[in-house]
Amino acid sequence: MQDKSNPKPPAMQLDRADTRVRHDAGIAGELRAFYDRVRSGDLGMLPVIVGLVLISTAFTMINPVFLAPNNLVNLLFDAAAVGLISLGVVFVLLLGEIDLSIGSMSGLASAIVGVLWVKTGLPLPMAIAGALVAGVVMGLVYGGMRNKFEMPSFVATLAGLLALLGLQLYILGPSGSINLPYSSPLVRFGQILIMPAWLSYTLAVLPGALMVFFGYQTIQRRSAANLSSTGLSVVLLKAGILTAALLVAVMYLNQGRGVPWMFGVFVLFVAIMNYALTRTKWGRSMFAVGGNAEAARRAGINVSRIRLSAFVLCSTFAALGGVFAASRLASASQQAGAGDVNLNAIAAAVIGGTSLFGGRGSAWSALLGVLVIMAISNGLTLLNLSSSLRYMITGAVLAIAVIVDSLARRSRASHGRA
Repeated sequence: MQDKSNPKPPAMQLDRADTRVRHDAGIAGELRAFYDRVRSGDLGMLPVIVGLVLISTAFTMINPVFLAPNNLVNLLFDAAAVGLISLGVVFVLLLGEIDLSIGSMSGLASAIVGVLWVKTGLPLPMAIAGALVAGVVMGLVYGGMRNKFEMPSFVATLAGLLALLGLQLYILGPSGSINLPYSSPLVRFGQILIMPAWLSYTLAVLPGALMVFFGYQTIQRRSAANLSSTGLSVVLLKAGILTAALLVAVMYLNQGRGVPWMFGVFVLFVAIMNYALTRTKWGRSMFAVGGNAEAARRAGINVSRIRLSAFVLCSTFAALGGVFAASRLASASQQAGAGDVNLNAIAAAVIGGTSLFGGRGSAWSALLGVLVIMAISNGLTLLNLSSSLRYMITGAVLAIAVIVDSLARRSRASHGRA
């Protein structure tokens, strides 16, 4: 007998529920979902974006030169090398590991380029390849020690820091410095080369177009599987906002020198690694191992191989960052990779939103985080403040980022228990 309190057939009830879900997937539903994520502690990149706006506003009020187009161009030149090193740090942090030797690895890479290219006369591409091979080898060493002997990455990379620093000093020799030819393509890349305006505008439009393309494919695929999905209006709105922001940024930079090729290559690496993390089996395995290594192992994931790949990527990007730093400074010296390179690279990844506890992060963390770090450094330099204050302020920002991450993690845990 049909229940009179529920006169409509079950199929019609299901259709109404499905319609409600799909309606919630529109702009209003997306805003509610975003609000729920923030309440549950999933802040994403919101804190770093807000922090970047506040930092830029404060420095501009004190010294309007901070937002001058050419000053921002110089900031982007400086950000590329540290950003690449930070991009590598993201992968080890995703697994809850650490690499303390990234500064020494970058310094050794710059020294290898200087010795092989300037002193021995090898072609520049071979010298750069030699530096990258050194990064790959060190990553294999760290990963092997972690997998074979269960040596904590903190200890293994601390030993590596000292060994790489000693090797850097040894190959540079008594002079301690090698000047790179100013007219060379490498130095011009790090100091002069700017994208043509038409190319920079084209690249500014490309991310939004790709977002619409992949978003539409996802909607079609989920609809075919009768699953709820983000509405097309949401995808178009996000793509429109992103495209407008990038076009305004490029237009403003082109009022000065323009967009540096050096920074463009860094962003390209970020985009490639973001694709690898979000759309490949390897990337999903990275997050699974970082979230719970034992559960990932029981699910059939080769945890040792994932760890090895993370350390190799970290050291390789550190080496590439050292090559970029050498091109920016037009030299390879004992000071390369020293000072605050370790601090800035790790701080950039954490400030950008990558969790120190593993399992949460994004390749874009390196980009946003390094912009915050470079904005602080550039702004304090314009104010003629000492480096001691820059260290203290950067340390304070890092501490705040870790506190936010810890509170968000606690909030997610409490919501999960609820």
